[in-house]
Amino acid sequence: MKQAVIAALLATACAQLAAAPTPAEVKVAYRSSDSVLLDRNGVPLQSLRVDMAVRRLPWVALADISPALGAAVIQAEDQRFATHSGVDLRAIGQAAWDRLLHGSTRGASTITMQLAGLLDDKLRRSAGGRTLSQKWDQAKAARELETVWTKQQIMEAYLNLAPFRGELEGVGAAARGLFGKSPSGLNQAESVILASLLRGPGAAQSVLARRACTLGAELHIPANCKDIEWEVAKALTRPAALAVLAPAPQVAQRLLKGASQQVRSTIDADVQAFAQGAVRQHLAALGERNVNDGAVIAIDNASGEILAYVANGGDNDVDGVLALRQAGSTLKPFLYQLAIERRLLTAASLLDDSPLDVTTVSGLYVPQNYDRQFRGSTSVRTSLGSSLNIPAVRTLLLTGQDRFYDQLHALGFDSLVEPAGFYGPSLALGSAEVSLLALANAYRTLANGGMHGSATLTPRAPEVRQRVLDSGASFIVGDILSDRAARSVTFGLTNELATTFWSAVKTGTSKDMRDNWCVGYTDRYTVAVWVGNFDGRPMWDVSGVTGAAPIWRDVIDHLHRQQPSRAPTAPAGVVHQQLAFEPEVEAPRAEWFMRGTETALVTLVPSAERTPAILYPGEASILAIDPDIPDEVERVVFHAQAGKGLAWRLDGAALGPAQHDFAWRPVAGAHELALVDDGGNVKARTRFQVRGKRN
Repeated sequence: MKQAVIAALLATACAQLAAAPTPAEVKVAYRSSDSVLLDRNGVPLQSLRVDMAVRRLPWVALADISPALGAAVIQAEDQRFATHSGVDLRAIGQAAWDRLLHGSTRGASTITMQLAGLLDDKLRRSAGGRTLSQKWDQAKAARELETVWTKQQIMEAYLNLAPFRGELEGVGAAARGLFGKSPSGLNQAESVILASLLRGPGAAQSVLARRACTLGAELHIPANCKDIEWEVAKALTRPAALAVLAPAPQVAQRLLKGASQQVRSTIDADVQAFAQGAVRQHLAALGERNVNDGAVIAIDNASGEILAYVANGGDNDVDGVLALRQAGSTLKPFLYQLAIERRLLTAASLLDDSPLDVTTVSGLYVPQNYDRQFRGSTSVRTSLGSSLNIPAVRTLLLTGQDRFYDQLHALGFDSLVEPAGFYGPSLALGSAEVSLLALANAYRTLANGGMHGSATLTPRAPEVRQRVLDSGASFIVGDILSDRAARSVTFGLTNELATTFWSAVKTGTSKDMRDNWCVGYTDRYTVAVWVGNFDGRPMWDVSGVTGAAPIWRDVIDHLHRQQPSRAPTAPAGVVHQQLAFEPEVEAPRAEWFMRGTETALVTLVPSAERTPAILYPGEASILAIDPDIPDEVERVVFHAQAGKGLAWRLDGAALGPAQHDFAWRPVAGAHELALVDDGGNVKARTRFQVRGKRN
């Protein structure tokens, strides 16, 4: 009779209460203490804490919580949870009787009542316990919840909102912080420990162990008390770290802003973790060569989505993907692409790899090859594949610094200093500072046949790409970069660049061996790697093949572990032609040409018989006056081929013998530069413009 009267009173009181919140409303109001970065498949990558009062992880569905925890919580807190309507009258009576006879302080709150206390601040337990009025209101609220919530919804909300230990609130944070795992992976011993914490989150280790042992015995779990005590000791002494296995802290800093949120990125957790491991492993191997830092980025060619973003090989905050470093030889492919696109060179054209002095404003520029050797006449294919420096400088003089500078800008290298003359001929050898991200995306442009777009860390609709490079010239450069024979002069036939599938790849090392790069692409992915030291200290005897290349090879192999990479199909306007050299400076071979430039025989003309030509400035070049360079210092250096016995003539005025370079003070306007013989006959001519004015 008493129970019926109490139930009737509660029902009447509940009718007077405001409507209980719905499960959906509670989940919407729930806030994780951390913003969480997710990978492309929803796997957590990194978290940033935004609430310093508690630690909560994202809401966990009941289906993703180990059933062992639910069973342990019901046994410990509310054994008639499945049958009561929010208030367990039998438990209330038993608690009152135990208090009267034995002085017990154990309450009779059901799981639903405890949830009601968690949902309403007015019903929360204070340090001195709840008042009778609060308990009455708590019971009323529990009855109301039971009328609109299912038992499963009540259990799910309770486990997500309940405090477990210290600042750990909710099953997600408790499982990760105490046991280093997700709630779905909790075993029976871990479950009885968490269930025992609900009654006293701040309980001493011995008290918690005793409670958990008792609960484990009641549930007849396989673990004995010694096992449980050991698990309690481990859980309470381990750091409450909520870290994940494949963190991407720099990406999290960029994408996680403001209040608690979950952001899905394009990162692939598997590729990210593998790339991190590869960087750390190879940096450890290179430590004796004074190499301490590295970075990796992997991009999907078609979408521009970034699959891996390893900003450094350790735990510091430096972002090696965005840091600016000298590019070294990694810019050479774009230089040769420009020369081939403008039909100034073919892949079979012979370049002079002999000592070269170039007069500049600051004095003579004397480029050297990496091995300090000279190879005489070498084809463009060999010069690029084997990364010879002197032929690259000669190519820059042929294309013009300004055109190459503009092309690099079009490829997204926004870090270049203006004007192009700032770099001089060293621009051919990568004296400009670029980021790993910009470099990787520029190579992605080559992989996409000259179509340029942006890389992204967040999912997006397909982007509209723009053509910035000729498809035929891009194809030819890619073919050179995939040619083992072309790179064998410098690197040999067997090295880390020689993959078992089709790939195009280039290495680079900056001045004084401070930066080491390896960038390459397949039909699906582009991967770029940098190694060096963030503080700028030089490495010791590290080349592209021994420094960055092993990491590149590991990552590209991992990406293609289940799928091959196939060579691209030649675009329209590119032809394959068998050719030979006379004399035979290189072996006969089949070569790719832009249509109209193909030849069956490449003849080496002795230097004395070469046709006079103006190598710099090139035809239709546009030069710019730098207002920051004093008038008495700034010069444009005219450079000729076969100039012996000829003279320079600018706009009809004689300048001097063309056997040597001529340093001219630039004047705004259109100009015509010519090479003339003793009779005034023009042997070569170029027209160029100078723009700008001095302050």
